Order: sequence, then C-alpha cells, then structure tokens
Amino acid sequence: MTQQRIGVAIRGNRADEALAMIEQSEREGIHAAWMTTGGARLDSITLFAAAAMRTQRIQLGTSIVPTFPRHPLVMVQQTQVVAHLAPGRFRLGVGPSHRPTIEAMGLPFHAPLGHLREYVRILKALLQQGKVDFDGTYYQAHDSIAEALDVPIMASALQRGSFELCGEEADGAISWICPGEYLRDVALPAMAAGAQRAGRPVPPLIAHAPVCVHDNAAEARAAVREQIMNPRLPFYRQMLIAAGYPEAVDGTWSDAMIDGVVLWGDEAQVAERLHQLLAWGATEVLASPVVAGPDRQASLDRTLRLLGKVSQAIATD
Repeated sequence: MTQQRIGVAIRGNRADEALAMIEQSEREGIHAAWMTTGGARLDSITLFAAAAMRTQRIQLGTSIVPTFPRHPLVMVQQTQVVAHLAPGRFRLGVGPSHRPTIEAMGLPFHAPLGHLREYVRILKALLQQGKVDFDGTYYQAHDSIAEALDVPIMASALQRGSFELCGEEADGAISWICPGEYLRDVALPAMAAGAQRAGRPVPPLIAHAPVCVHDNAAEARAAVREQIMNPRLPFYRQMLIAAGYPEAVDGTWSDAMIDGVVLWGDEAQVAERLHQLLAWGATEVLASPVVAGPDRQASLDRTLRLLGKVSQAIATD
C-alpha cells in the first residue's frame, strides 16, 4: 500500500522566503513541499535545486509546471539537477494550465489532453528509462541521459477526462479546489477506469486543497476570497458545477463552495477533514495554507503546526 502523506504548498515572492518555508515545513515534520509555477513567478524546479541542498528528508514536488512554455526535453534538463541533488525526493508534476493563461503569453493552446499525454510519455521514457525515441502529433523527442532516475511523473487533473488520462499514463494525479466528494465519486473512479484500460495499478491521487486553521467563519471565508483566485476559468467552473455547485457559473466563491472546497476550522475540525480525504482514497493531501486574521505569520505557523501533527500521526498509523 502506498504511504499516505501530508504535503504543503510553498508560498513566497522571494526565493529566501520560499526556502525558509520549506525548511520550517521539514522541521514541523510535514512529509512534502510542493510549489506551483506560473506567469513570471518563481520557478519551482530552480528553487527546489536550492532546497535540496538545505533539507534532508522532505519530499519536493511541482504542482504544477505548465507544459506549453517548455519542451519536455527542457523539463528533463532541469529535473535531472534536482533528482541528482535530492535522490528519491523529487516528484515532477506537469499540466497544460489554461487557455487564457497560455494564450496571454502568445502561445497556441489546443488539444490540451493530447499534448499532455505525449508530454508525460516523453518525460517517463527519458527520465525513468534513460532514453526516448518519440514522434507524436505534437512533440518529437530523440535523446538519452546518463542514467535513469527515480522521478515520478504526475499530471494535473480537474475533470473526468484528465483523471482518466492520469490513471492511464501518469504516476499520479494532482487536483486543485476539487470538493472531497467529487474526488471520491468522480476522480477516483475515472482514474481506476484509465488504469484498467492500460492494465496497470491505479496511481496515487494528490488532493490539493486550500486549508485555513482559523476559528472565525467570516474571517476564514474572507481570507479565501482574498487569497484563492475566483473560479472564473472554464475548467474550474465546469468542475465545480459538475460537483454540485451550479452557482459556480458566476465565477465567484459562494459560502457553500468555500465550505465544500476549503478545509477550515479549528485544529480538530481541519484534522478531521484531512483524515476524511485520505479515507476517501486520496494518497496525499496537498494543503495550500490560507492565512486569516490580523497576524498572518501566526496564522501560517498555526497551519504548519497542525499539518505537522497530522503528518506525524499518519506516519505512526
């Protein structure tokens, strides 16, 4: 059975801030640090190369790196560095991102699942087998590396089709703002269907969810609306509508959507929600801290402490 884990999404506008949070997370006993790459923000793979030299145990993962701006061979170049510096600790998560985001860069965005399927196949062949000879519809890749590496290749997923693709091709699926019931009732069965089609075991599900350890409901919901982007992008709206929130068509957070998506409350309530996601079939919960109240650092510290306690409890189960 795959070991269940608690991970945390790393935040910070400066590299030293993000590195400090990774080090703090390791001290708290959290299993994994994850980081999203997007726009002109810090590059997660580069940052993890530095983190690899300053940590000993914590897993490092990207959640996710957009595929369209980088050829898969470029992703392999970067990944090898972190894999060499932190053997067995790096997991590469990739995904197509969203049409408005990619087209704003002046890049074409079409057939995202077809692109992702080919991208994952190239990464897995080259990183895990050491050699790739691939001529696809969207990508060509013919190259080799010095040695095969222990790097799981994971992919983003929001709707049934992408979860099926992950079940069929990837070493794991990484969700975002998917309600737990949706993951249980839609995502995991879709992954199982994809895995069955490919004749292989169902890969892990990384349930990426906002987490706010805070007692005041109004302040917690206000913090979510301030810090978690409104679900205006079509992929998010469609997923939330399918999950039973028709008001998502407006592209704003209703109280019901926040309560269904965000793991918020005091320590006992949030711990219960974390354990519930794992009980429903998630292999790992990737907690994205939402800080609330007047003291943001104290709020973050409170969340990290709770994540560390749950991590340690899981490790001893």
